Amino acid sequence: MILTKCAVCATELGLTLGKKCGRCSTRYCGAECQKQHWEQRGHDKLCKLIKKAGGAEQYHADTKYTETVAVAAAACAEDTKGQTCYICTQALHWKTKEGLVRMCACRGTAGFAHVSCLAEQAKILVAEAEENNLGNEALSERFARWYTCSLCEQGHHGVVACALGWACWKTFVGRPEADMLRSWAMTVLGGGLSDGKHDEDALSVYEAQLSMMRRLGAQEGIILVVQATLPAHMRNSDNTIKLCGCGLVYTPDV
Repeated sequence: MILTKCAVCATELGLTLGKKCGRCSTRYCGAECQKQHWEQRGHDKLCKLIKKAGGAEQYHADTKYTETVAVAAAACAEDTKGQTCYICTQALHWKTKEGLVRMCACRGTAGFAHVSCLAEQAKILVAEAEENNLGNEALSERFARWYTCSLCEQGHHGVVACALGWACWKTFVGRPEADMLRSWAMTVLGGGLSDGKHDEDALSVYEAQLSMMRRLGAQEGIILVVQATLPAHMRNSDNTIKLCGCGLVYTPDV
């Protein structure tokens, strides 16, 4: 859960405080804000749509993904003129009509792609690893496609990393809280938000992940690793978090 604030007044609710809409799980600090949201802020029209999308968390992730893909494509528009996606070979995505991006270490004509194609590629690779029981090491290697380029093997950065973070989170947010890939997706989202210069949002994601891990009884060593990233993340944006088969590994730059 990363929606930890009242949808109306933004009061911090943590993981347990406040109340939820009985239909779509949108969170509020109390009945007054819930009533205001319904009567004055359009929730009466959105509630069924949010429910249909899978609830407040899924709807939020889907919405942020669409927004950040547009931002990433716009930011890369000048650099991608006349190029095509190395995955689908088209300039515009056939379904979403989004433009191309490239924020990795590729040079020349290499590395241009649609965020949707990058996300679908990662999704398929991870699904294959799960379906064929390839083990955590292979799963971790394939999961890296959510945040690294398959051509140059370097991490995506900036607004592209942010868009891929939301793509990853929207793919796994519907899984049970104890699911390993869901936890990894939270880390990818936090890293993407940080890379996109949304430090406050990134910190909120990491804090939500830490609270979730404590509640689920995660190993103390892993909790301490995540906890150590929180102040470091705010002090130095060059600090990174990597994923491995056994959990999270904190790797500060030196």
